Amino acid sequence: MLNTPENPTETSVDRSVLAEPFELANGFVIPNRLVKAALSEGLGRRDNSPGPRIKNLYRRWANSGVGLTITGNVMVDRKATGEPGNVVVEDRRDLDDLAEWAQIAKSGGSKAWVQINHPGRQTPRTLVAHPVAPSAIAVPGTGGMFAQPRALTAAEIEDIIHRFATAAKVVTEAGFDGVQIHGAHGYLISQFLSPLSNQRSDEWGGSSEKRRRFVVELFRAVRDAVGASTPVAIKLNSADFQRGGFSEDESLEVVHALAAEGLDLLEVSGGTYTSAAMLGVDPSLKESTRKREAYFLAYAERVRAELPSLPLMLTGGFRTAAGMVDALESGAIDLVGLGRPLTVQPDFPAELLAGRADESVVNPRRSGIRLLDNLTELTFYTVQLWRMAAGKEPAPDRHAAINVGHYLLNNGFESLRQPKRGH
Repeated sequence: MLNTPENPTETSVDRSVLAEPFELANGFVIPNRLVKAALSEGLGRRDNSPGPRIKNLYRRWANSGVGLTITGNVMVDRKATGEPGNVVVEDRRDLDDLAEWAQIAKSGGSKAWVQINHPGRQTPRTLVAHPVAPSAIAVPGTGGMFAQPRALTAAEIEDIIHRFATAAKVVTEAGFDGVQIHGAHGYLISQFLSPLSNQRSDEWGGSSEKRRRFVVELFRAVRDAVGASTPVAIKLNSADFQRGGFSEDESLEVVHALAAEGLDLLEVSGGTYTSAAMLGVDPSLKESTRKREAYFLAYAERVRAELPSLPLMLTGGFRTAAGMVDALESGAIDLVGLGRPLTVQPDFPAELLAGRADESVVNPRRSGIRLLDNLTELTFYTVQLWRMAAGKEPAPDRHAAINVGHYLLNNGFESLRQPKRGH
């Protein structure tokens, strides 16, 4: 809703807290409390370098008004990508390309971090015929879109940890200000943390402490690679919303372990591909939670109570200035993550800060059929990213079926079995 003399709002929210800078423990300053959360773009070149389309998208977002921009997931292994068009960083071969991307993302005054990731078993069979995972357990309930994985060897686990560290070093050398490790939404780190997908009996599984060893060792390697002055954050599930899976209590144990290692920022999320709580379309989310806007705020409050000095970012469900201000002023979180609103309203944060907007137009599109809802929701926002990458403006009022058709024409029918997702 625009707040103009011709269209006044009924209530006035003091949003000054949104414009306040936030300083991390290492002295790194984020100019305001609004963050562009990671969204998987799928806009890289065929050789997995960034290329012009992803730069066009970030050029459109450069003056969005956020204090921090986090890229969509950048993979650490060309043999393990999560979807077509992923950018991959294994070495310095694309350093100039990455440097231009960083410069564009930061050109409007935002800081910029890269989200680094490995999909593990969660990669479409059309891309990876023989995926790897902590254990040889397939992704359940996804209609065979993912191939049966094989269990990683101990040497391969060490290699993946090294890859994360290398990617972090390269992107920060290219000019990005920091990195966010993707530890949520069913990707490899999530797979190690969950007792449903990690049934190893060696030093990498068998107990909650051993299941979290992978992410702790990975964090240490990344920290060593980039140094203490460079922010290293993590995106972590509050839970995976699956019976017998990764629980809130276990998640808190992981947060305590990472905080002890010097974690700079925790972004709270939740869910997996089969239980997409982070999209707001999962039926396990209570309506009262949706109305509160921040889907995982109760978990953030638990973290705050136990680790009051750990900086917290929350993504998932924020739509109004009032909701964002309430979450920040409650003291539960320090930063507001915005994902889908920026796909349809790329200037929304700037409008919020200027008092010209109070509410995003984003609303989940639900039919009651979980897999169909996830598909429609994800393709809708992916197409908006593609439009901006092509120099066009988003088209939020187009019918969902048109967006699915656009997706099919541009990405092929097989790729529809693994739609792009917010990350």
